[in-house]
Amino acid sequence: MKMIRRAGGTAWLTLCVATCLAQTGNFLPYVDPTVGNVGHLLQPTRPTVQLPNQVMRMFPVRKDYLDDQIASFPLLVVSHRLGEAFAVKPHSGTLKADTWKQPLTYDHDLEVIRPWLYETYLVDEDITVKYAPGKKAGIYQFLFPAGRPGHLLFNSYNKGLQRWQFNGRELTAMEIWHDDVKIFLYGAFSGKGEASGQHITFHTPEVEFRYAVSFISAEQAKKNYETELPPAVTFETLARQGEAAWAQVINQVQVSGGTEAQRRTFYSALYRCYERMVNISEDGAYYSGYDKKVHRSDRPFYVDDWGWDTYLAHHPLRTILHPQQEEDMLHSYVQMYAQSGWMPTFPVLFGDHVCMNGFHSSITFLDAWRKGLKNFDIHKAYEGMLKNATQATMLPWKNGPKGRLDDFYYAKGYYPALHKGEKERDPMVHPFEKRQAVAVTLGGSYDDWAVAELAGELGRKTEQQQFHARALNYKNLWHPGAHMFMPKDEKGAWISIDPKIDGGMGGRDYYDENNGYTYQWQVQHDIEGLKQLFGGASQMEAALDKLYREGLGRSKYEFWAVFPDATGLVGQYSMGNEPSFHIPYLYNYTGSPWKTQKRIRFLLDVWFKDNVFGIPGDEDGGGMSAFVVFSSMGFYPVTPGKPVYAIGSPVFEKVTISLPGNKQFTVLARQCSVVNKYIQRARFNGQPLEKPEFTHQQLMAGGTLELEMGPKPNKSWGVQ
Repeated sequence: MKMIRRAGGTAWLTLCVATCLAQTGNFLPYVDPTVGNVGHLLQPTRPTVQLPNQVMRMFPVRKDYLDDQIASFPLLVVSHRLGEAFAVKPHSGTLKADTWKQPLTYDHDLEVIRPWLYETYLVDEDITVKYAPGKKAGIYQFLFPAGRPGHLLFNSYNKGLQRWQFNGRELTAMEIWHDDVKIFLYGAFSGKGEASGQHITFHTPEVEFRYAVSFISAEQAKKNYETELPPAVTFETLARQGEAAWAQVINQVQVSGGTEAQRRTFYSALYRCYERMVNISEDGAYYSGYDKKVHRSDRPFYVDDWGWDTYLAHHPLRTILHPQQEEDMLHSYVQMYAQSGWMPTFPVLFGDHVCMNGFHSSITFLDAWRKGLKNFDIHKAYEGMLKNATQATMLPWKNGPKGRLDDFYYAKGYYPALHKGEKERDPMVHPFEKRQAVAVTLGGSYDDWAVAELAGELGRKTEQQQFHARALNYKNLWHPGAHMFMPKDEKGAWISIDPKIDGGMGGRDYYDENNGYTYQWQVQHDIEGLKQLFGGASQMEAALDKLYREGLGRSKYEFWAVFPDATGLVGQYSMGNEPSFHIPYLYNYTGSPWKTQKRIRFLLDVWFKDNVFGIPGDEDGGGMSAFVVFSSMGFYPVTPGKPVYAIGSPVFEKVTISLPGNKQFTVLARQCSVVNKYIQRARFNGQPLEKPEFTHQQLMAGGTLELEMGPKPNKSWGVQ
């Protein structure tokens, strides 16, 4: 299919665009890895080149898309945002002492980025660089200018290259990542080179470097090489294999209708959802950072998951699209617990990355179990959940046994906060992350609800009752006058704060990355209870309206100096941070589902564009993109742990999801358009649907949701 390039050179459009794609069923050309490559304030997305959920990830090391210089090319991006291994930099002509320090200038319009292929032209060096990924292997091609020697300079991103050996064609090395993880490299060049230290010089205009990595051993790295890159596998072969792998997952969801921009946004978001977790198994074995041993297993072992971000929508999306893979990921969690003694929160290659707050893997386990995923040890998983809930500290950015503040929580039902200006006395508290007392209480309540619900599923009635009581702890911090969750001190007295701005950097004394207006809604597990705290549905609806209309009370730069994570602002609502995802769907529970339809369409249109600025906050490797995928299709899991989806407003006239067992789930939004965003009436499998929700069982059975759309709201549809 003939292609043309959009301005910027990285997103591809077809000449016949929608018609051709609809006929071929190939939506891969809509994927643009540069969407969001310029962050609004904090982290941008990266143009990651990899196979879906596989280890071998690559993107050029640069500040962001605005930077026209590349520092180096990694042979491996080890973790989503935690670093790389094995740096390589091409150079032509004479080497100088500071050559390694000199960045490489490139031209954006000559850069090609597809999920399975990267190519760039280095202007000053007159060098073309190409890359194609495998699972544990990859191929770089370097095209040097004729008449000048070509050099490849190797270096380390960490503590230096070790065991470096080069025999003229073959290269082996080892790099230690994050203190103790050994990464082994085996590679071979297409032509003979001359080494001077870690610089290799070639006298041919084209050099191909084929290589593989291993977390197990040097021998396994070579075996991975031989398995994935036999002589018959050329660069073009590897790229075609990658394209086929991406086509399989991207085309699992087929759409019609919507605008070109909406399709690019949607499929680029779907691509992001495969950035992690990654399968680190090698030939029936894997290295575990949880006990620092190599284990044999006939199941894949996955790492690189940030649970605070992914439990909301990323894991629930996978339970629909790839339930068997989700089971393998949860099996990996269980093995991590068995190996380390703790159920992890942010499992990466080296172990549990101490980060954020909460034990939200408990919610993920419950959600999967209730959606019919059974191929993991649920009893062992519950054992780990229970241990976290009774023996682990709840303090943010801390791992390990509980302390004094946790015992206070168990006894009093809330995490105690300090008054403004009061000095911290507990040495366990992180000096920057602070207590996050309200956020910890609310998150702990949801986690405890998950423990209680799974205890009930497993017939553990005493623990079910114990944790159902703890699941109501959120009520202990509800301030009836402020109609917000506010901090209390250890004596039970309210601490007077301005919930818009108080709490230090990121509000961390009381909240976390967001202010009190976001945490006003962090009760996904008991929406009816939250409604009662507000005084009823109408009062809750009025508070939701206020959220989107309330001013900051100060300039944006003053606000963002304290809350840099709270981007994508609409009033006090922050689209750019994960705790806000479910909030626009809460209108479904107040008697005004049409307002959910209005808000969702507005938020998708304003904040998720098909360009380098198209992500309103830290995307977190699929955490935010999963919200876009769900919401664009027209439904969302408001409460992971409950196998129910809230209906929003789909942007496409038709969405078809291919499911296991040769089934399909279809959303038909008749007359859907940019203007026609309101649901007039609905049917599910031909029967009238009056509630703005449906079940996971209905979806996975291959149901059809039919929506009649119009330009004005039907204020009576879906009212519960």
